[in-house]
Amino acid sequence: MDRTYYQNLADTSIAGETLSRDIAATILTGDHVELFPLLNAAYEVRKNFVGKSVKIHIINNGQNGFCPEDCQYCVQAKSSKADIEEYPLKSDAEFLAEAKNAYEKGAYRYCMVFAGRGPSTKRTEHLARLIREIKSQYPIEICVSAGLLDDEKAQTLKAAGLDRLNHNLNTSEKNYPNICTTHTFADRINTLKAARKAGIQLCSGMILGMKESIEDILDVAYTLRDMKVESIPVNLLIPISGNMEEPNLTPEFCLRVLCLFRFLNPKAELRIAAGRELHLRSMEVMALYAANS
Repeated sequence: MDRTYYQNLADTSIAGETLSRDIAATILTGDHVELFPLLNAAYEVRKNFVGKSVKIHIINNGQNGFCPEDCQYCVQAKSSKADIEEYPLKSDAEFLAEAKNAYEKGAYRYCMVFAGRGPSTKRTEHLARLIREIKSQYPIEICVSAGLLDDEKAQTLKAAGLDRLNHNLNTSEKNYPNICTTHTFADRINTLKAARKAGIQLCSGMILGMKESIEDILDVAYTLRDMKVESIPVNLLIPISGNMEEPNLTPEFCLRVLCLFRFLNPKAELRIAAGRELHLRSMEVMALYAANS
């Protein structure tokens, strides 16, 4: 490909136009599409919308284990045979101490993650009190990953000051039954819609390496674009004994996926999340051509 091809990718994205699925698929699979010019084109889009800065997020795992869902990628799932240390919900004092630590280390956003299908009304009210307390002490944005939510629970968390809800799509609608049977892709979409209706920003991405096809990856990327998701974490599956098998990922393919997500979601905060050290190896720094978090 000549320079015009890569410049057109950047220009199309910056103009807010949607790349065709054929072009998107070629970005991932085309032997004639070279990685370095592709990264440079993605960087043009990144620079245009989010500059050169890198945002830092700190995630606090609020509990470990005891989850009734059977998500095959997760060590906390009821179906997992992975050897983990289970612990119940942390105390409010622990959450507050870790929020303080996150703020003092320069984190822009503090995310609390809870295993489980979704919070009860009582747990939702507890989360709301915790969000208010953290907000009263530290000028930091708060994200929560709490599982499935309905309109009422989303509105409760919004009223408490929740800035963003994390609820990953993880894979495409077609591939979803292969990774989880205790809830559906539609359940996840409905949770994101409830958060959007409540005025909460969306954080939703995927896990790469779960036997998904190229079409599955495209489906996720286009769905996130259609939903105007503000923050997109791209996770790279970490193989753990007792869960899913070793994914067949190369550093170049992972970088191509990041470029694709940047072209299709030019204004989003694109995050290199789990598995980056394992799968990107010595090429990890190149991910910041496309990603900014």
